[in-house]
Amino acid sequence: MIDEVQRAPALFLPIKYAVDQHRRSGQFMLSGSANVLLLPRIADSLAGRMEILTLWPLAQAEIEGAKHNLIDALFAPKLGRAGSLRGLKPDLEALREKILAGGYPEAITRTSEARRNAWFRAYLHTMIGRDLRDLARIEGLTQLPQLLSTLGHKASGMLNTADLSRTLAMPQTTLKRYLTLLQTVYLVGMLPAWAPRASQRAQKTPKLFFYDSGLLAHLLGVTRANLAAMPGLDGRLLETFVFAELQKLCGWAETDTDLMHYRTSSGAEVDFILQDRQERIVGIEVKTTTNLASDDFKGLRHLRDTIGKRFYRGIVLHPGTQSVAFDAELSAVPLQALWR
Repeated sequence: MIDEVQRAPALFLPIKYAVDQHRRSGQFMLSGSANVLLLPRIADSLAGRMEILTLWPLAQAEIEGAKHNLIDALFAPKLGRAGSLRGLKPDLEALREKILAGGYPEAITRTSEARRNAWFRAYLHTMIGRDLRDLARIEGLTQLPQLLSTLGHKASGMLNTADLSRTLAMPQTTLKRYLTLLQTVYLVGMLPAWAPRASQRAQKTPKLFFYDSGLLAHLLGVTRANLAAMPGLDGRLLETFVFAELQKLCGWAETDTDLMHYRTSSGAEVDFILQDRQERIVGIEVKTTTNLASDDFKGLRHLRDTIGKRFYRGIVLHPGTQSVAFDAELSAVPLQALWR
């Protein structure tokens, strides 16, 4: 077992030789705090010789000990009615706490807001001061804290590198290099755009997300008091929370899916798109309040009308407790279905 393997990319070539000499599974376990496939100095990708497992922060389903997976449920012939949630009252306070805590094991065990922020602050300081500098092999990463702060305010939005470059007074080449570094250590990720093959109206710009809602809340300076003063949930943090949960659930769902988003040049959009290997499409919208109306399904209806039979199901995730069918293919589903 070789830990922090990203610090020794030259090892991949002799590992490849050893594996080719003796084709036996499980000879090596390589672990690290960076995505080795994005490393520029890696000697060999070990394509066809290794299986990649991404260890995300804990999913809410793992924290709660749940055995079901919402993604498999969404592609099942019939969507369950979430009977275990009936009779429960919406608990916005508990949802806010889950969003603020995120999924890092060290963060969720710290119930004190001050102690949790201290951990996030130390984590970012170490990540920038050591891991990113080791990967970049340069000392001058002084703009990264400002970049992270700016990205926090643009989280869950479309990534416009030209606009971001002007805002930060940073060359686009430097900006793109820094963004790659942040993706390499799993701080941020790009959600690709989805488009039906026949449509030229769908935008191809990815959306930028942080992989942990707690880390994003820390960067934005959001506190329990801030969230408690809101009538519902914070949209940017909630969408980040759902993105992170779906990303984790995709990792162990039996249904093999790709996670994307959908937006047209005319402004029609769906927050998240799941596409399975049969090219069936499930659309997911995220709402911050329990007061749902027919208009909340507007984007999903547009998607259904656009792609026809490929549309398998559409849901609106909301902070309430009731599952309600709006028609045969469109339903409102509680956020708690992500882990209950």
